[in-house]
Amino acid sequence: MNFNSRLFDRIRIGPSEAEAVQESDAPRCDHPGCKRPGEFRAPQGRGREGKFFLFCLEHVKAYNATYNYFAGMNDEALAEYAKDAAIGHRPTWKLGVNSKAARMAQRGRVAGGEQADVQDAFNIFGARRAQTASQPEPRVGVVARKALEALGLDENADAAAIKAKYKELVKRFHPDANGGDRSREGTLQEILKAYQQLKSTGMV
Repeated sequence: MNFNSRLFDRIRIGPSEAEAVQESDAPRCDHPGCKRPGEFRAPQGRGREGKFFLFCLEHVKAYNATYNYFAGMNDEALAEYAKDAAIGHRPTWKLGVNSKAARMAQRGRVAGGEQADVQDAFNIFGARRAQTASQPEPRVGVVARKALEALGLDENADAAAIKAKYKELVKRFHPDANGGDRSREGTLQEILKAYQQLKSTGMV
């Protein structure tokens, strides 16, 4: 076949039926009087979010050149819009004024994440409550507990036991009781500090 033949210049292939149907079904440009296909979307503006015009290339360029989402808004409306934009234009509530939390409280929901109307088939919440109830409340705080441990005592030690233990440890680690040896002076300082902490908490 000779592609350079002059006969190829006279061959013209018309559009197929499918192409003709597709072209006729294509939406028209929304610009008044334009009959070209509307291939390009353009937003319809504020208050009609999610809706679009369909324009041809020429008219979408002209529309985009003059489009202004904030047209017609005064300074107060613009400031309010900017304020809402900081939270993504979502509703917010003041602390403690959440309507969902109020409804949950009215339906008998239990504070702390446990819910009275939940089907607890595996006794998860019941086991947690039992475990919490079985653990006794600590008699002393963390600081006092560490100070008692430094003296070699437990939480049940009373003031008399603390004083007796303190005197015993001071005599044992004081340099005067060890011939002037100061190698255990660091331990003595820890004992003195622990005793002062227990005095500040009112245990002595």
